Amino acid sequence: MTVPARLAALVLLAIPACAPGAAQGPVEAIRGLVDPARSGDRAAVELAVKDSFPAILAEIDAGGGPALTRAYDAAGVPAGDRSARTLQLSGDLGLYADNPAALSLAIQSFGRA
Repeated sequence: MTVPARLAALVLLAIPACAPGAAQGPVEAIRGLVDPARSGDRAAVELAVKDSFPAILAEIDAGGGPALTRAYDAAGVPAGDRSARTLQLSGDLGLYADNPAALSLAIQSFGRA
């Protein structure tokens, strides 16, 4: 992924953080995605997504499952947010169908990783 594409992805992933009631603002969401101190957390999320990518896609479509739960756990997505985030991911499933890195970034943006 090129640098402009990465920046565009970060901006698009920060948009949900601007929604009313969002736990964090867009600046915090972007800072969390690029903070070197959190690279280990991001790597854990990426590994969880890439290891079970087909299963996670199926679980998003089904409303949840163990592989998606592991990815959410790695990202630190609050348990109370997960059903809404799964619904959000299912609405954008076409964006992630061939791109595990984009799905990993989306899941990371929902949590603390």
